[in-house]
Amino acid sequence: MAVTAEDVRTTALSLPDSSEQLSWGMPTFRVGSRIFAALGDDDTTMGVKCPKEDRAELIAAEPDTFFIRTGHDDDHSWLRVRLGALEDRAELRAILVDSWRQAAPTRLAEAHPDLAGE
Repeated sequence: MAVTAEDVRTTALSLPDSSEQLSWGMPTFRVGSRIFAALGDDDTTMGVKCPKEDRAELIAAEPDTFFIRTGHDDDHSWLRVRLGALEDRAELRAILVDSWRQAAPTRLAEAHPDLAGE
């Protein structure tokens, strides 16, 4: 079953203290004031937090799934994901939880150790 923009919304908003807010004309998902995910312009991609040092390896391993927008993401800890390339909602959740943990305040992340292993 293909992963959709609605799956992103539902999964992102299921994470603790998450909210949706329009920014730059796109839905963004935040924990507190920090963005941890955003839907792309056409709802077929999303952006998530990812350490810059990890991006090249992920893109090389799964170029049909992960990419960056050259000139836009170069200096940011951000990675793009093609929703249609994801295996299922479990993979989507794992990606969103990882991004949420990077953006969440330490105290909040520590209060949810159940999310650490996803």
